[in-house]
Amino acid sequence: MCAINGFNFKDEGLILKMNLATRHRGPDGAGIFLDDKISLGHNRLSIIDLSDAAKQPMESGDERLIIVFNGEIYNFKELKKELANFYNFKTLSDTEVILAAYKKWGPEAVKKLNGIFAFAIWDKEKRELFLARDPIGVKPLYYFLGQNKFVFSSEIKAILEHDVPRILDRGAFNHYLRVLYTPAPHTMFEGIYKFPAAHYGVLSAKDGSGELKLMKYWDIDKVEYFNAPLKKIAEDLRGEVLKAVKRQLISDRPIGLYLSGGIDSSAVLDAMREARSNIDTFSVGFTLPNKSDEEKFNQDFYLARRTAKYYGTNHHEILLSEDDASEYFEKTIYQLDEPIANPTAIPMMKLAEFTKSKWVDVVLGGDGGDELFGGYERYRLSRALNYVPGASLVLPEGVRKFARFMFQKDPVLREVMSDQFFDRNISYSFFTEHYFKSNPFKTFEELFMSVDRRTWLVDESLMRTDKMSMSSAVEARVPLLDKDLIEFAARVPLKYKVGLFDKKIILKEAFRGRIPDFLLNQPKRGWFSPGAKWLRNPKIRAAAEHILSRDYYNETAPIFNWANIDKILKDHVEGRKYNFNVLWSILSFQVWAKIYKVKI
Repeated sequence: MCAINGFNFKDEGLILKMNLATRHRGPDGAGIFLDDKISLGHNRLSIIDLSDAAKQPMESGDERLIIVFNGEIYNFKELKKELANFYNFKTLSDTEVILAAYKKWGPEAVKKLNGIFAFAIWDKEKRELFLARDPIGVKPLYYFLGQNKFVFSSEIKAILEHDVPRILDRGAFNHYLRVLYTPAPHTMFEGIYKFPAAHYGVLSAKDGSGELKLMKYWDIDKVEYFNAPLKKIAEDLRGEVLKAVKRQLISDRPIGLYLSGGIDSSAVLDAMREARSNIDTFSVGFTLPNKSDEEKFNQDFYLARRTAKYYGTNHHEILLSEDDASEYFEKTIYQLDEPIANPTAIPMMKLAEFTKSKWVDVVLGGDGGDELFGGYERYRLSRALNYVPGASLVLPEGVRKFARFMFQKDPVLREVMSDQFFDRNISYSFFTEHYFKSNPFKTFEELFMSVDRRTWLVDESLMRTDKMSMSSAVEARVPLLDKDLIEFAARVPLKYKVGLFDKKIILKEAFRGRIPDFLLNQPKRGWFSPGAKWLRNPKIRAAAEHILSRDYYNETAPIFNWANIDKILKDHVEGRKYNFNVLWSILSFQVWAKIYKVKI
């Protein structure tokens, strides 16, 4: 993993500043390339081919193409064999394979890559910049286009090294308060966008149009389902998981696993065990003043410990205290680039620091299992509602049914926001236009999982995983989101994923008899941080009262109804109401706006 930076003019000082802003992602080295119409920068975290020959920016053998690349290509050895008679390779790196593939196949090369990536290639002859992002969007990529400049980076903070406006995007802000993250293509900064997953783009310096031409290269929403018994598909699925995990164990640095105590990371561990015997696993738990609360929030932590013992791993644990939560809060907001109202970012950051400090540079995790195999309770509840007479009248199909499960509710938002900033309909319109207008699915649940995969998974879950792990230069890999495995999972019929009384049916069946029964029989809880409890800590409450005030940051003073927010905080702290989501979202927003000096 690394960081990539660049823009469409020559400025050595500016590209060095961008590299400095993203140096935490790649502490093993940095490099730049300058030409008349391009500046490229790279921070290196060496994982495959640790030699200087693999440093970036990297030139093709004929010096025509220059690449900066963040990520890993898991099938690079197979592609290298295919390209051996076409290209004279000088390194052992996957970076050079991308260069060779692009030289031979052009933009179509992206379709051949199985990996997690964001990269840019400058063609000296064509005076053309090519950018691409992986099919799911595991690796982040942002850009600014305006003022006759195009700027891109792995992180927004590097783009802000340029003289670009730091103005709040009010539409994105409304989306954020609705769904607790910012859905692509928006960011919270007006004019700065997320480069879409499963797309490539071309920017030409020749035609002078300044237009970024985007093209989608991958989709799995229109597939033919398997017509086979559950046991046969489950058997094949386990084989696909095993292949995906083996692919992603390639590394010239130590590699481990984040073990959560759930089925997903345990399935990855089971597959790892077939490939190697000596495995390091890592988990994070919580210390709380009330021991019954501590037991409640550490159930998965204890399950992870039990699972590690079952598989005989070298298990490493760390505990997060309320003082840690207070210390890490602002750090996480800064590293996220834009607010994500999920307190699990805090233990994730501490776990990454712990992991990097003594043991490994690369970790596998179980991300994506819920979205692929129907693990969320909302899928089961949604399916159950199909059998309730008159439910369609109460819960109209499409975006409003989605909103019932995913949106923060109108009364709360009206209470905390001033009328000039609250837009009730903008998020309904956005999700309708982008995700519900065209529906290739027969059931709402299939559509629901597709929308989750393209929104929540990418812009909340994976973004949080990437930013928190890379804050300590730890490469987080997600084998359940392997390209081949995703394409397989898309063909599994819904009835083998979600039932009226069960979830993840196919994944459980695939690993039955391998994963211990104490895991398979556990109800899904999700991984939660005790954020609601943290707000009742006197020290954290005092800090929250300061942040949730008109005087904290003048720019945001007109946005909120501060008297109502104060009441909502008191009701929560004193146990009268559970108001955590809205409080944490505003806390995160306030700190973010002040750190990044955002104008309203």
